[in-house]
Amino acid sequence: VQLQASGGGLVQAGGSLRLSCEASTRIIGLKVMRWYRQAPGNERERVASILMNGETNYADSVKGRFSISRDRAKKTVYLQMNSVEPRDTAIYYCNIDTVFGTYWGQGTLVTVSS
Repeated sequence: VQLQASGGGLVQAGGSLRLSCEASTRIIGLKVMRWYRQAPGNERERVASILMNGETNYADSVKGRFSISRDRAKKTVYLQMNSVEPRDTAIYYCNIDTVFGTYWGQGTLVTVSS
């Protein structure tokens, strides 16, 4: 399975951005889909996750501002980013867990200007 992330770019603080991550094939045995991010000099951190029953979980730093969703028919997971802040600047990676293993996308850069 290959994951293609897109939607990153330059956005002003307070603005919005929507990231997408589409799988190259139908995902068998899918368990959870996630978004991570890694800022320069920092470790990669989990931003949001969504289980197949629709249950979501968010990092405290993005609660109330970001929203994760999925479209299984399109094999896509989304991250809606609202009220972005300069601290949200990072490379964002999508990640999926299946019964066969874990897969990562290539990352998409989000830069938030103040």
